[in-house]
Amino acid sequence: MDAHKILVIDDDAKLRDLLARYLTQQGMTVETLPDARDLDRKLARNRPDLIVLDVMMPGEDGLAVVRRLRAQGESMPIIMLTARGEDVDRILGLEMGADDYLPKPFNPRELTARIEAVLRRHHTTPALVARHEADEAITFGDFVLHLGRRELAHGGRPVSLTSAEYAVLAVLATHPRRPLTREQLMELALGKGGGESLDRSIDVHISRLRRALDSGEAGVRYIQTVWGYGYVFVPDGLPRDAA
Repeated sequence: MDAHKILVIDDDAKLRDLLARYLTQQGMTVETLPDARDLDRKLARNRPDLIVLDVMMPGEDGLAVVRRLRAQGESMPIIMLTARGEDVDRILGLEMGADDYLPKPFNPRELTARIEAVLRRHHTTPALVARHEADEAITFGDFVLHLGRRELAHGGRPVSLTSAEYAVLAVLATHPRRPLTREQLMELALGKGGGESLDRSIDVHISRLRRALDSGEAGVRYIQTVWGYGYVFVPDGLPRDAA
């Protein structure tokens, strides 16, 4: 297997050098940038498998970078590094389309684990979906979720999802009408345990998925809230008490 190509973007030169050395020792190929000015040229010339992106940078900050890349339809995995004590940057990063976040200061071993987990989600099928045939698909409304290809299409056109969003949708869709708690979704889709901050993360992923699944049809919602419990996937999108 080829080494994973990682692009680290951070204005802290010492941290860039530390991560470049450590991730290289873990068998990855690493390039670095001090800011986002040369990002587009870097992506065009030598596309990485994953970007590690600092939130606080001069010029275009990390949140703006994520928002711009996702608006362009870019689905490359992104892990954000957040320095602030508040959760706001982490939640905003997820809302913009980041796959995961890691607060500073952090142990490089934790970053390596996050990188490997995100890349597994991006390139492989979640455990609960793996038992399905490669060509199996789930159809709901005008949407088709291709489990083998890890793709969501609407009216025949692909819908851009992050690896985390796809994993959450796949778990929900393969358990139709079965309510799942936030903790179950975090563990089954993302391989993480529970906790308040993780609960908020799953809520952000669900919110983005709902926007992606908005068919424009009044009263139709495929992912519904089970108050005091979690979320449930409803294939016809009708309120559960009307189904």
